[in-house]
Amino acid sequence: MARVTVEDCVDKVPNRFELVMLAAHRAREIASGSPAT
Repeated sequence: MARVTVEDCVDKVPNRFELVMLAAHRAREIASGSPAT
């Protein structure tokens, strides 16, 4: 599994709050049965 740090993610999404919202949304998708990438 790849090691992804917050610093790596902030390069793509500059706002940390938005980053948390994106991560939570993806976690909900995976929990509901969406395939993990």
